[in-house]
This record gives sequence, structure tokens and C-alpha cells, in this order.
Amino acid sequence: MMQEVALLYWHWLLIGLGLLVLEMFAPGVIFLWMGLAAGSVGVLLYVDPAISWTTQLFVFAVLSVVYVVLGRWWLSKRPLTTDQPRLNRRAEQYIGREFTLAEDMENGRGKIQVDDSTWKVTGDDFAAGTRIRVVDVDGVLLVVERVSE
Repeated sequence: MMQEVALLYWHWLLIGLGLLVLEMFAPGVIFLWMGLAAGSVGVLLYVDPAISWTTQLFVFAVLSVVYVVLGRWWLSKRPLTTDQPRLNRRAEQYIGREFTLAEDMENGRGKIQVDDSTWKVTGDDFAAGTRIRVVDVDGVLLVVERVSE
């Protein structure tokens, strides 16, 4: 004989809390919405404890999708601002900096030494030793121009 699964309101509240904690350790903003959905199911179950476990799971799934869609819409209308917009965009951090060309540029391509790494650059053909400035980024290439003397 199978025993029916019984999920109580506090189970859902703990699941929601667990998902909110998981959100702190995971990239993105997905577990937040699922945690809110689980908490909502917990509140709904507190109000009406007679809801079956299948209905609870269905409501959780639907609310998760609804909260994700609403959350993405809300965040798109109010983008997060930061004092360091280029923090995880390493190449863009070099825009405006000046370097010395490590080798001759041929066919618009060359290399520069940036701190402890070498970066490929694109721009006009310059001789090795020319002072250049990074003006843009094109994928993994730094777009450069000659520094005016």
C-alpha cells in the first residue's frame, strides 16, 4: 500500500529559504524567483492546508515560471548600475591606456605586452616600438591607434 506524500506549509517555507540561500552561491538570479515561488506555496498552504501535493507542485512550477518572467521584465526596465561597469570585461579595461608595440604590425595585426600577458591588436600597420593607445575592443582583439606626439 502506498502512503500519500504530505508536504506541510513549513516544508515549502524551508525549501524557499534553501533556494534563497542557494541564490547567494550561484551566478545569475534564478533561485531567487524559485525561492519566492516556494514561499508563496507555503503561504497558500498555510491558508488552505487541504491542497493536495500534486496541486502544490503544479502551483510551484507555474509560480516559478511567472516569477522568472516577471523578474526578468522588471530587471530589464531597471538595469543594475555599478561604479565599475567593465569589472568582468578585462579587454575593455584597457581602453584609453597607452602601450608600446612589441613587434611590427603586418596586415593590420600585431601584439602588445600588457602587464604579464600578450594581447593581439588590430589597426593600421605600425613599426615595433611605436606608442599606441587602445581605443576599442573587437572580440579578443584590442583596436589601437598611434599616440599623437
